[in-house]
Amino acid sequence: MHVQARSRAGLALTLAIAAALAGCNSIDGAAHRVANAVTPYKVDVVQGNFVSKEQVEALQPGMSRQQIRDILGTPLVTSVFHGDRWEYVFTINRPGVESQIRKLTVFFNGDAFARAEGDEMPSEADFVASLKGMKGTPKVPQLEASEAQLAKYPARNNSEAEQAAANLPPAATSYPPLESR
Repeated sequence: MHVQARSRAGLALTLAIAAALAGCNSIDGAAHRVANAVTPYKVDVVQGNFVSKEQVEALQPGMSRQQIRDILGTPLVTSVFHGDRWEYVFTINRPGVESQIRKLTVFFNGDAFARAEGDEMPSEADFVASLKGMKGTPKVPQLEASEAQLAKYPARNNSEAEQAAANLPPAATSYPPLESR
């Protein structure tokens, strides 16, 4: 009788282990289904300066380096060995979308702008549409005030400007030393 009790206990233990392993398998399968349904967020990677078609069209021969920098922004690459050119490179990597890479090289004669060469740049509206996945031309807000909008704010005359300047505290004519000696 003692042997039968042992064999029943062994059978019960074997069945319990088999049931536990079967349960682990179903939990493991559920975990895989949840992991496949939930995907991690992947960020858009944007590097460099976006240069639009409108910006390239605004460049005029003879402009100074500072004027070019004001229009296009700081160049991504400047070389000590090639001081007469600036490189503007723009890349954007988005999940599920083909990478965009655009390059523009600006050439100078001394301090004066000579020419620009590179890829065809999209207009601002086309670029915004490509980011949002929109079809057609998106509505781009007007960036300049109209005459009617400017009329809401009366212009100051010279006497008002002089009076406002007179109310300012006097400018310092001397400064304390930077280091105490």
